[in-house]
Amino acid sequence: MTLPSSFLSCPTGLRRVAGALATLLGAAAFCAGASAQEAWPARPITIVVPYPAGGSNDVFARAIGRRLSEVLGQPVLIDNKPGAGGTLGTGIVAKAPADGYTLAAVSSSFVTNAAVQPRLPFDPVKSFAPVAMMAQGPFVVAVRADLPAKTPAELVALAKQRPGKLNYASSGPGSTNQFATELLKSSAGVFITHIPYRGMAPATTDLMGGNVDVLIASGPSLQPALRSGKVRAVGITSAKPSATAPELVPMAQAIPGYSFGIWWGLLAPAGTPAAVVQRLNSEINKIVEGPEMKAFLLREGAEPAGLTPAQFAAQIQREIPYWQKVAKDAGISTE
Repeated sequence: MTLPSSFLSCPTGLRRVAGALATLLGAAAFCAGASAQEAWPARPITIVVPYPAGGSNDVFARAIGRRLSEVLGQPVLIDNKPGAGGTLGTGIVAKAPADGYTLAAVSSSFVTNAAVQPRLPFDPVKSFAPVAMMAQGPFVVAVRADLPAKTPAELVALAKQRPGKLNYASSGPGSTNQFATELLKSSAGVFITHIPYRGMAPATTDLMGGNVDVLIASGPSLQPALRSGKVRAVGITSAKPSATAPELVPMAQAIPGYSFGIWWGLLAPAGTPAAVVQRLNSEINKIVEGPEMKAFLLREGAEPAGLTPAQFAAQIQREIPYWQKVAKDAGISTE
């Protein structure tokens, strides 16, 4: 179309042409963005596990990743990036493109780390978009097989009889294991010496070898040790009996008010499109509520959580100041 020269020389006409072009360009950009969003996922998705293979984060990420791959029609890759108590791998995801193709498999240690590490390479709230909880459950309180304590009451009584002589293992300073045990100690009024390890593997190995007395950890982390017969479970950390371990007595029966739970979830980089986050949340919630996955989670000592992204985000924001107070009261520090 040819416009009259008089129209083009008119400022009003020029503004109209410019406005029309801007509208057309904006519409084209919108359509391109919508098409890109509708195309997700168009390539493999990576779940970064910030711990070594074999731990609970890894176990759940692999189980859910396989099923997520089936429903999304794209490979879901697991990339173990251990280091710095989980902050190395999580930091990689914080800096990844916010396109829904890179996720972090985290657990409650994400908030306990945030409570005791003031110089994290990311903001635990602002750097991520919480996607979905994979599972939740209580910890198991385990002891070496020859320790003369088979119930929560017997363990508390033994700790009171031998103040400072019993010891407990953790996967490292500031770990959820340490938080769970220090909370137990303060609630029961007992003193048990802390022996930190570099990860769950050496901690469980020394528990099996009889070099430490107590280890409070997740069901997936303790299963091999418990099956070996060299370690015995004496209770669970939930306030009430749990379907994850119906044969175990809650520690709260011997320690009124004591309760500790762990969760596992997926985070995306902040700014990931809301539609992508919602799609992932919906698919993951359907996966964990399926009968096969629910049975798997129960065997591993966990249950579905079923939170929305907003609910998951609110829980993270709520837990960080709570564990900061616990850390201050118990003197928990990574330095």
